[in-house]
Amino acid sequence: MDRRQFLAGSVALSSFLPVLPAAFAAEPKPKRVGLIGTGWYGKSDLLRLIQISPVEVVSLCDVDKKMLAEAGEIVASRQVSKKVPRLFGDYRKMLAEKDLDIVEIATPDHWHALPMIEAVKAGADIYVQKPTSVDVVESQAMLAAARKHGRVVQVGTQRRSTPHLAEARELIQEGKLGKIGLIEIYCYYHMRNPTNPPDSTPPEFLDYEMWTGPAPLRPYNSIVHPRGWRAFMEYGNGIVGDMCIHMLDMVRWMAGLGWPKSVSSTGGILVQKNAKANISDTQSATFEFDGVNVVWQHRTWGSSPDPKYPWGATFYGEKGTLKASVNSYDFIPNSGDAIHKDVTMELEQYPEDKTEKDLEKHVAPAIRRHMQNLLDCIATRGKPVADIEEGHTSTVSCILANLSMQLGRSLTWDAAKGVIANDPAANKLLRRPYRGPWVHPEVALPS
Repeated sequence: MDRRQFLAGSVALSSFLPVLPAAFAAEPKPKRVGLIGTGWYGKSDLLRLIQISPVEVVSLCDVDKKMLAEAGEIVASRQVSKKVPRLFGDYRKMLAEKDLDIVEIATPDHWHALPMIEAVKAGADIYVQKPTSVDVVESQAMLAAARKHGRVVQVGTQRRSTPHLAEARELIQEGKLGKIGLIEIYCYYHMRNPTNPPDSTPPEFLDYEMWTGPAPLRPYNSIVHPRGWRAFMEYGNGIVGDMCIHMLDMVRWMAGLGWPKSVSSTGGILVQKNAKANISDTQSATFEFDGVNVVWQHRTWGSSPDPKYPWGATFYGEKGTLKASVNSYDFIPNSGDAIHKDVTMELEQYPEDKTEKDLEKHVAPAIRRHMQNLLDCIATRGKPVADIEEGHTSTVSCILANLSMQLGRSLTWDAAKGVIANDPAANKLLRRPYRGPWVHPEVALPS
C-alpha cells in the first residue's frame, strides 16, 4: 500500500482536544444513559462518560446481583445527581421503559447482538464493546438495525481515539514510511487460563441461565465469571476475537484498509493441553488486502520477540519501520532521526483515575475521547470514528480467521454479498446455533 492508495477520512478534531472534567458545556437536558453489563469494562466505559458529560445514568442491568448493586453505588457516588440508577436483571425490562438516550453494552460477547438490536429499536444511540458479535450474521443484523433505525453506534475499538496513535497515523499519511509492504500484528500476553478447576454450582447471586442466554449451556465453572469467559469459544472468539480485533482495526484505520480479500489461519491448542480452556493457545492468520498483507500471531506461552511491544503492530515500509501499541510508538526511518512517543495519561486532570479499581489508566484518555466522539456524532447525527460498519468489518474479518483455522483452508470474502465466495460449507458456519428460547437475528443479504 502506498500513499496514493490511502483512503480518505480521519477522526474529528474534537476527538483529540483536551476533555475538561468540570466545565461541562451547557445542555438543556442531560442525556439519559443505561448500561447493560456492569463488570470490569462496563464500569470503565461508563465512568469515563460521566467524567466528560453531565449525563444522568438512570438504568443499570446485570445478571450478577452482587456486581449490579456495587455498580449502582459507584455510579451514584460519581454522577452529578448522586442518584442510584434503577437496577434490572433483564435487559428487556430495562429497554421496555423506552426512556434512554444512550445505551452502553459491555456484556460477554455472546450477549452483544440481541441487546444492541433491541436498544436501537427502542430509540437509543449505542456504545457497544468490541467485537460486535460472535458470528457473522449477528454482526450483519446489528449493522442493518443501526441503519434502519437511524441510530449512532460507536464500537469500543478505542485505538482510533488514542492520541499518540493518531500521531503515528499521521506519519503514514505523510508518506514517511513510503510504500508499506507488510504489517505484522501480534499478542504474546499469557492471558489464556492454564488451569483446570472442577465444575461447580453457580453462586446464588448469579443468574447463570440468563448469563448463558443463547450460548450452549455448559456446566458452571469458576473460570467463567467474572471476566474469564473469554477462555471458552462458546462465548467469544478466543484471543483473535479479543486482542486481534483491536490491532486489526487499528491498522485498518491507520493504513486505510477496507475488507480483506481473503483470510487464512492455522493454529490450535499446541502447548497448554491440560487446561479447561478451549480457545487456541497458538494461532497465526493472514489477512490479504489489496497491496499488503496483515499477518497476525498470538501465543499464550513463551516470550515476546520484543519486550517493549508484546501486543501491537509493526508496519514495514520502504522508507522505515513503525511500531505501535497502546503504550507507545516508535518510528525507525532508514535514514534520519527516530521518533518515540509514549502514551500520555491524565491522572492530574482526572484524579479518580488514580484510585479506580481495575482501571487501565493508560487507556482512560482514549475512552474519554471515544465517548466525546460519540456525543459529538449524536449531536450531528454523523458517523463516529468507530462506526458500527467499521466494527463490523474488523469483527467479521477476525471471525473468518477462526473459521479458516477450523476448516483448514483459506476463505475468500465477498464483501458485496456478505458471504464466503464459492464455499457453501463455510457459509453454513456464518451463523452459530442459538439455544432456545432465544432466536438468532437475521438479515436479508444481496442475492
